[in-house]
Amino acid sequence: MAKWTIDPDHSVAALRVRHFMIADVRGQFNKLSGTIYFDPPDLTSVSVEVAIDASVMTTGIIKRDEHLQGPDFLDTAKFPEISFRSTKVEITGLTSCKVAGELTVRGITKPVVLDAEYLGPVKSPWGETSIGIRATATVNREDFGMTWNEPMENNGFVVGRDVHLTLHIEADLAEDDT
Repeated sequence: MAKWTIDPDHSVAALRVRHFMIADVRGQFNKLSGTIYFDPPDLTSVSVEVAIDASVMTTGIIKRDEHLQGPDFLDTAKFPEISFRSTKVEITGLTSCKVAGELTVRGITKPVVLDAEYLGPVKSPWGETSIGIRATATVNREDFGMTWNEPMENNGFVVGRDVHLTLHIEADLAEDDT
């Protein structure tokens, strides 16, 4: 089975969460690593392991980033990594599938299903063979111990519970180790 290594320079994990019940706050993690085992176009063979450096999460607002990296949310001093490991794949189309797996955030592991699609493979002008993967999921942040919030008028809250995640991954075919 082909081994693909996530290209950290061309991959990102993004998030979106509701703020004040009226707007979305977006953030991203720019430091990903991991391996994908996959023989395109056979989606039944997909196996994924991704590690995300939580300490580099950014929304573009330093004060907000510090709060999100602190004990109320990601607590990156204690839990510097977010990880995903696939356990099962269900084909949904020619280039799409549902990837079930275990997401670990703040040391808490929960089952998650990613809706994924792949593009490629392509050969770059520099000789690498690469694939692209886009995967999405929505998780309840409270399931991972991130329960901080403040009440608002009309029974609302400052921060929504649902966090919409998107992985944009470019992975390069690893050289044969044998």
